[in-house]
Amino acid sequence: MNHWFFLGIAIAGEVIATSALKASEGFSKPIPSIVVAAGYLIAFYFLSLTLRTMQVGVAYAIWAGLGVVVVSAIAWIVYGQKLDLPAMVGMALIISGVMVMNLFSKSVAH
Repeated sequence: MNHWFFLGIAIAGEVIATSALKASEGFSKPIPSIVVAAGYLIAFYFLSLTLRTMQVGVAYAIWAGLGVVVVSAIAWIVYGQKLDLPAMVGMALIISGVMVMNLFSKSVAH
């Protein structure tokens, strides 16, 4: 079960790093820029640990899919980014896809 813990940390690191990109203003602000670099280092390190026991395609689909949804939610809350109906439907489909993979696919290590 460590791979799920590692994948969770990888997703959190990627979400934090990607969310800090806007605040870094093109890497012109030092603190947000450091957060971006540290977040991506953490994300890729823990993703690499996940790949010891989980297939790369499955792990990446979960990592990227959940990352997109959470980053979009943070952008909506923190930066006031508007999400229209097609965006919300698309994110619901991403979440549905991740759920289908986890619940029904034999490719996902449980």
